[in-house]
Amino acid sequence: MTDKSSLHPRNLHRNSYDFEELIVSVPELKHYVFKNDYDTLTINFSLPQAVKLLNKALLLKYYNVKNWDIPEGNLCPPIPGRADYVHYLADLLAEENGEIPTGNSVKGLDIGTGANLVYPLIANSFYGWEMLGTDINKDSLENAQKILDNNSELSENIHLKFQPDSDFIFKNIISKNDKFAFSMCNPPFHESEEDAMLGNRRKNNNLRKKKVEKPNLNFSGNASELWCEGGEEAFIKSMIIESVEFSSNVLWFTSLVSKKDNLHQLTTLLKNLKVPEFKTIDMAQGQKISRILAWTFVLKDSRRDWF
Repeated sequence: MTDKSSLHPRNLHRNSYDFEELIVSVPELKHYVFKNDYDTLTINFSLPQAVKLLNKALLLKYYNVKNWDIPEGNLCPPIPGRADYVHYLADLLAEENGEIPTGNSVKGLDIGTGANLVYPLIANSFYGWEMLGTDINKDSLENAQKILDNNSELSENIHLKFQPDSDFIFKNIISKNDKFAFSMCNPPFHESEEDAMLGNRRKNNNLRKKKVEKPNLNFSGNASELWCEGGEEAFIKSMIIESVEFSSNVLWFTSLVSKKDNLHQLTTLLKNLKVPEFKTIDMAQGQKISRILAWTFVLKDSRRDWF
């Protein structure tokens, strides 16, 4: 199998997908698998149903998540890239004592967990961490709860909480005595619905290798998952500013940053707020480059006592 060497060394998806094994896990997937021009089994990644069934098979085979599903129109994330974020967070937590902390004494916060619940599912399955997933969309949380209901063993360590006010990220979510090892977030990328539609058209064109006049937004997700006023930069700036109020509740605040050009403004804000330490962690999945921005208010000498 081809080694996807750009993925994290612990990522279970470094090898090419074994579609024959995945079809055993989810037989419906066979209807979307075909041989390409290189005589390799694959799927059409521009088809939402094909990607959803692939995710369902990956989550069952590698993470023992049963009956995973999302409604039509919700974000269907690539599992390998989501797993990478989790593994780099594990490395971040290991920096203080030389080993990765595991088990439910490690508590993580997933901002905007969505209907798919992927980050908590991977984090709990692989490392045993206790996870809290939040969202401003009640329908998304209802579907996430269905996933938990279908996997009763997960309900002890994965919890959900509704954010009633879209102006806030941590307020209404973090209580006074909460102690999270980390927060994580895949922020809305686009600045508007129009921007999201244009981005989705480009993505579909790249995958299908032909022009798509009317892109299917179901491939990308719903409004709260895709765009917010000011886009990614504005969202993360709000997160950084609000994190000051919860500086003693979270060891490492983190967020994905898709646009490299946003890093300068974000790190300048962190400097202006006199955040003791921040860093950028590069990630790559094939030709796609992303990065994690991480910052902490906890002084180095106090981090060992966090868990």
